[in-house]
Amino acid sequence: MTSVLTSVLAFIAAIGILVTIHEFGHYLVARLCGVKVLRFSVGFGKPIWSVRHGKDNIEYALAAIPLGGYVKMLDEREGEVDEKDLARAFNRQSVSKRFAIVFAGPAFNFLFAIIAYSIMYVSGVQGIKPYVDLVDDASIAHSAGIQSQDLILSVNGIETPSWQKARLTMMQQAVDGKDLQLEVQGRDLRTRDIEFKTEGLDFLQQDNADLLDQLGLRMWRPELPPQIDEVVAGGAAEAAGLKAGDKIISLDGESIHNVRQWVDKIRSNPERTMTLVVERVQQQVSLQITPRSQQDNGQTIGFIGVRNVVVIPDEIRQKMLVTERYGLFEAIVEATAKTWNMSVLTLQVLGKLVIGEASVKNLSGPITIAKYAGLTAQIGLDQFFAFLAIISISLGVLNLLPVPMLDGGHLMYYVIEIFKGSPVSESTEALGQRIGMAILMLLMTVAIYNDVLRLVE
Repeated sequence: MTSVLTSVLAFIAAIGILVTIHEFGHYLVARLCGVKVLRFSVGFGKPIWSVRHGKDNIEYALAAIPLGGYVKMLDEREGEVDEKDLARAFNRQSVSKRFAIVFAGPAFNFLFAIIAYSIMYVSGVQGIKPYVDLVDDASIAHSAGIQSQDLILSVNGIETPSWQKARLTMMQQAVDGKDLQLEVQGRDLRTRDIEFKTEGLDFLQQDNADLLDQLGLRMWRPELPPQIDEVVAGGAAEAAGLKAGDKIISLDGESIHNVRQWVDKIRSNPERTMTLVVERVQQQVSLQITPRSQQDNGQTIGFIGVRNVVVIPDEIRQKMLVTERYGLFEAIVEATAKTWNMSVLTLQVLGKLVIGEASVKNLSGPITIAKYAGLTAQIGLDQFFAFLAIISISLGVLNLLPVPMLDGGHLMYYVIEIFKGSPVSESTEALGQRIGMAILMLLMTVAIYNDVLRLVE
C-alpha cells in the first residue's frame, strides 16, 4: 500500500513539475511577445486553487485533473476582445511570434533535461563499469568472441565508462541501422575489436526492446552468495523459517554462488519442496521451503517473498563502480549531447512503431510512468531527476509531432501559412482537431492497455 501511495504521489509531482515547465515556456514567450495571458493552469478541469496577479489580472490556477495544463491567451476566435487589447490578441500576432510561443513549450522540456543532466554531471553520476558476465555458448556475443569479464571500452568510437552509457550507445547505433564495433579489454588487459552485425536483429519487436539481451550481453556480477535482506510477511519464505540476515549456502543440494543462480532456482521450481541450507549466526541451519506459484509474462514461476542483498568486498566494489563527473562547461556539453541523442532515439523508435518495425507493446502509459516515478523517488533524488529528464525529453518530442491537438500540429499549420501566405481555414483546423483527438485517444488506449497487461501478467 505504501509503495502504491509513493508511486501516486511521485507521479503527481513528476507530471506537475514537467507540465509547469512546459506551460511556463508558452507563458514566458507569450509575455515577451506582448500577448495578453488570461490564465496559467496546471491541471485540467475545475480549479481547486487560484490567485490573480499583475496588471493584467492573470489567473494562476491548480486544477483537479493533474494530467496536463494550459496557458489561455487573449484570442478573437474564443470570444469578444476589447478594441484596446486587439494588438495583444494571440491571433493578431505575426506567424513568427505565434511559432515562437508554441515552440517554447517543448523547447523548455528539452532545456529542463539539459539543466537536470548538467547538475547530475557536475555533482557526479555513479554507475557500474561495463564488465560482461558469463556468455552463453549459443548467444550472438559468444559467436562474436566476447568473453566473461571483458570490459567494454567503446562502441563505434564512443567511450562507454558505464553500463548505462554502453546500453544507450548500442541501442542508438543499432536503431540507426549501424553495425556495432566494440573495443573491449580482456582479463589479460589486452584490447580486442568485436563486431556485431545488426541486420536481422528484431529487438524492437520484443516486448521490452532489450538489445543487450538479444545479443547475449549481461552485466557482470561477482560470485558472492546472496543474503536475505527482508522476509515478506505471509510468504513462503516466512513459512519456511527464513530470517533477515540468513546467508544462502545451498538449495536442493546445489551450492548457491550468486543471486542470479538463487533466483533462477526459485523461479524454476514452483510448488516443489526443497531443502535450503543457510548460515545463521555462524551456524548452518537446514530448512524446507516450497516456492508458491505466480504468473509472470504468461509463465508459472516460483516465488517466496524475500529481498536479497549481496555484501560486496571493497576491492570488488572499487573494480565495479565508476563516477562520471565533469566541470560546468563540459557537463553542459555532455548534457546537451545526451538530450539530443535521447530525442533522436525516441523519434526513431516512434517512426519504427508507425511503419511496424517496432512492437506497440513498448508503449507505456500513466500507470507505468507512475510505477517508475515511485521507484526512482525511493532510490534517491538524483535518480528521480534522471527519470524526470527522460520523461521531459519524451514530452518534448511527442509535442513536436505534426499531430493536430499537439504543439507540433499548430507548428505544422504555421509552416503551411508561411508558404501559403494566409492562415489555414477554420474548417481545416476543426477537421484536424478531430483527427488529432482520434490519434491521441488511440495511442492512450494502447498505452493504458499495455500498462494493465503488465500488471496482470
